[in-house]
Amino acid sequence: MTATADAEAAANELTPLADYLGSVLRRLRALPPLDLDLTQAYGNVLAEDVVAPHPFPAFDQAAVDGYAARWEDISGGSRGSGYVPAPSGGPGGRSIRLNVVGDLGAASWRPVRLTPGSCFSVAAGAPLPIAADVVVPVEWTDQGMAAVEIFRAPKRGYGVRRAGEELPAGTLLARAGTYVSPALVAVLAATGIGHVVVRPSPRVVIVATGDELVEVGRGSQPGQVVDANSHALTAAAVEVGALAYRVGICDDDPEGLRGLLEDQTLRADLIITTGGTGTGPGDMVRRILSRREGTRAGPVTFTEVALYPGTALGFGTVGAEEVPVVCLPGEPGAALIGFEVLARPAINLLAGAEPVFRPSVRAHLLETITSPVGLREFRPAHVAERRGGGYTVQPLSGGPFTLSGLAEANGLMVLGERVTTAAAGSTVDVLLLDRRR
Repeated sequence: MTATADAEAAANELTPLADYLGSVLRRLRALPPLDLDLTQAYGNVLAEDVVAPHPFPAFDQAAVDGYAARWEDISGGSRGSGYVPAPSGGPGGRSIRLNVVGDLGAASWRPVRLTPGSCFSVAAGAPLPIAADVVVPVEWTDQGMAAVEIFRAPKRGYGVRRAGEELPAGTLLARAGTYVSPALVAVLAATGIGHVVVRPSPRVVIVATGDELVEVGRGSQPGQVVDANSHALTAAAVEVGALAYRVGICDDDPEGLRGLLEDQTLRADLIITTGGTGTGPGDMVRRILSRREGTRAGPVTFTEVALYPGTALGFGTVGAEEVPVVCLPGEPGAALIGFEVLARPAINLLAGAEPVFRPSVRAHLLETITSPVGLREFRPAHVAERRGGGYTVQPLSGGPFTLSGLAEANGLMVLGERVTTAAAGSTVDVLLLDRRR
């Protein structure tokens, strides 16, 4: 057999990524809903539809500082749209003069009524007097206190916000699955909502395994590898919206690993391990978690997935509470890609967020590249919008194993299992990374 044929035969023994993800995600359920005070709801996902119990604005109010008046008193019969001169012609000629019968601020609450030829001085947000249908801006007047001269007459309704004009009572404010943003918090509060039912942010515990690992703050040397993975994966979990806890390094000690995972099930909705997923002599995670012991839930199943980089992934449950666990490879690039394709959608599903996968675009490839046969490759890339519409994508040098490429990338180019060569000018799928730059 040729080398290509050997590679194809080996790839045929791997589980397609789509099949693997489907089998994993079907085993997960969104966390039970929780009633939270509105001030605590930011960053969570709504568990049910939210309807406005009260209108917004709650009452007729002034939108600008000025004078609340009857349009008939200031229009002089003028017609047309926009801003029109008062019939007096403004300063230098006759102007409209109204008696100022009171002042209204945002805290005013007693109802008042306008009579012909009168007006109220109002602040933005103040309730409108009965019969008022226009607010004349301060700068279009002489700013009088007992009486005011109006030099220009705005269109009827200018400077006025009617009750329910933006959001009538009964309006659907947000559907279940909506992310609670700061702006949505403002909308909910403004319509009288103080509590919402949300899916809690998943509590995610990250564990790095391996006798060779050492803490950050030093350089790697033979026999020692700085633990980059647990720090990176903790940051990645936070980016998704999880409450992430890094518990540090666990040596390749069977009893130590079992005890650590058992302890973490008390505070975790999901556990992520990194390292030890292969079949080598030091791959303790796979050897320990793939066994069913006593009454403990399990085992964790390790699968060779048609994924590049990093084919070996694990998923199952641990502890009496059957807490889901995702096992990622130890190589940093493979761990981060594994997080993107497996752990990230799992966290989103637990949080009730939709969609669970990152958004993607179709982009024109700027250079010809090759990809391993039979594997779905996720390659760091830079995606940009084209003038006139569409996107271009530039693969970053070094491929998916380079941490510098992953740090620079704003997208992950996806090359399917049957793609061995993608020519410049062809169209490929690109996952858009949420990078705040």
